[in-house]
Amino acid sequence: MKVLVIIPAYNEGENIVNTVNSLKKIKLKEHKLDYVVINDGSSDNTKQTCLDNNLNFIDLSINLGIGGAVQTGYKYAYYNNYDIAIQFDGDGQHDASYIKELIAKINEGNDIVIGSRFIEELSEFKSTFMRRFGKNILSFLIKIFTGQKVCDPTSGFRACNNKVIEEFAKDYPVDFPEPDTITKIIKKGYKVAEIPVKMLPRTNGKSSITTNIFKPAYYMIKVSIAIIIAGLSTKKAGDNNE
Repeated sequence: MKVLVIIPAYNEGENIVNTVNSLKKIKLKEHKLDYVVINDGSSDNTKQTCLDNNLNFIDLSINLGIGGAVQTGYKYAYYNNYDIAIQFDGDGQHDASYIKELIAKINEGNDIVIGSRFIEELSEFKSTFMRRFGKNILSFLIKIFTGQKVCDPTSGFRACNNKVIEEFAKDYPVDFPEPDTITKIIKKGYKVAEIPVKMLPRTNGKSSITTNIFKPAYYMIKVSIAIIIAGLSTKKAGDNNE
């Protein structure tokens, strides 16, 4: 089976080499593990760093945002016939050692598996109170509209099978896509699971959500509305749309 790690990167020139190197340490017995960096129109030296270190990357000429960058990776996975795709942030906060567990959970019959920070308290690094509060609101909304509890709906560390790869290659939200896509995937009848993972502190740069004091509030409002719309409008695959 072919496995692709999708690494969206915006201004991650200081982190991207270490991120890719962490993946190269992972050895899989029954799977071929590849990666692709999606340089999302970075204004720093991310592109040059990829060139200098001979990294496999796609260079987007303009900044599409996280949704556009990740969907580019899913399109790459779809058109190159990958069996499993794994989202993996370029900032070094995701721990590559959990990739084997994500793949194993997919192989158990799940369509998408989320690396959750909140099933068990594994990390020394803790998110802020406001982020945890916001996460609880989003989890509550997803539970209302899907009937399934998702402990970490905002996690960008997740794996999916080829059926979901095709779904995401064709349709993917532009902004803050994780909670929205999880809601749609569950509503369509796909099987979603979570595994506990440890997140690492960011060593360089800042999260895009914290660069503007108003962005967390904007994030919560927009994502909540997206979940509600997805919950009300998405039909299970095979349902009559009339």
